[in-house]
Amino acid sequence: MEKQKTVRKKILFVCTGNTCRSPMAEAALRKELRRRKITGYTVQSAGIRMEKGSTLSANSAQALAEAKISVNKTFKPRQLTEKMIRDAHVVICMTERQQSALSQFPNVTSFPALSGREIPDPYGQGIDVYRVTLRRIRECLPLVISRFCLQED
Repeated sequence: MEKQKTVRKKILFVCTGNTCRSPMAEAALRKELRRRKITGYTVQSAGIRMEKGSTLSANSAQALAEAKISVNKTFKPRQLTEKMIRDAHVVICMTERQQSALSQFPNVTSFPALSGREIPDPYGQGIDVYRVTLRRIRECLPLVISRFCLQED
């Protein structure tokens, strides 16, 4: 008897460059799903305007490490594509503006739509701003999980 492949639902976080906020959200949600023993989901991230040759921000990596959240060692920022959006169960943007830019897709939402709070871009700022950004993301994750991971379609 052939083993059937389990179809995993994709949750895709989107920010501008995929170097700060969305990789932190990706890593934090992965950890929270593991902690809660919730399976059946793939968590990814991408950027609307990813720059070639970019890497995970050092401050994002530090904020995650301090919170004991591991990030994939081979993480490379990815450019958002229409296929990624279409293949995702849900796409979660950091800001209303990003959500608005992708409004033609019915599976796109945002942190402001879910929680009433934008996740401002910490790019180029100090480590304390990245810590606050990660904390804001993590505070919203229970809403993400209850809305998209604990309900059947």
